[in-house]
Amino acid sequence: MTEPTEATTDDPNATAADRTPPSVAIVDAKTPGNVGTIARAMKNFGFEDLLLVDPPELDPDGEAYGFAGQAREDILPNATELSFDELAESYHTIGCTAVTNEDDRSHMRYPYSTPADLAERLPTVEAPTAVVFGRERVGLTNEELARIDEICAIPASEDYPVLNLGQAATVTLYELRTLTLPADGTQLPDLERTRAPEPTLDRLYDQWGALLEELNHPDEKRDKTMRMLRRVFGRADLTEREANTLLGVLRRATERPAED
Repeated sequence: MTEPTEATTDDPNATAADRTPPSVAIVDAKTPGNVGTIARAMKNFGFEDLLLVDPPELDPDGEAYGFAGQAREDILPNATELSFDELAESYHTIGCTAVTNEDDRSHMRYPYSTPADLAERLPTVEAPTAVVFGRERVGLTNEELARIDEICAIPASEDYPVLNLGQAATVTLYELRTLTLPADGTQLPDLERTRAPEPTLDRLYDQWGALLEELNHPDEKRDKTMRMLRRVFGRADLTEREANTLLGVLRRATERPAED
């Protein structure tokens, strides 16, 4: 593992995409498998810098590397081992916990942000940041949380809010992916490019109007019906193929031969 290095910040006028993504820190993990699982989630969502406080033995032929997938090639072997003191002193820290206080009478676990909140705010933090996960069973202690800069909690069922370590890290890093992955940097296609162009949609609405006329839909209801159809299809974000298919069906319905 590498020695801790001083993180640097970019120009204050840089965009969020230009800033260094948060590091991911794991404190006192008990099982190598959880370290590997978190490393894999980091790889999934574009995070690269793994920090380990009091980690278990990470055998290249063992569980951590077995669970890490492609993260075994870079994230795990390049992980930095450091003390909790070094972590707290060198980074703006965000401690993840399932248990928060209910109000501001105690600031140990309150106030808190959700991962989605952090995704919006962290781009404005001009300091090296680290998202910190605690132990499998007890998470971060109150003493550790007292030294953490802010708290993060995942919204979950009130009856059972506790996620296991790997789940919590995966959900959190998924929500923070906008800090690491450009909009066109995932495996998903660009929906905006497949949405039907406006001229095609206009022809679809014209065809609906023709069908309503063919059906002798009451004149006083026709405008209202067309507004409803526009809103339904507007929410649907039809692809060009879907719109053309509907156009074909509507044409056939409009041009059907008259019944004897």
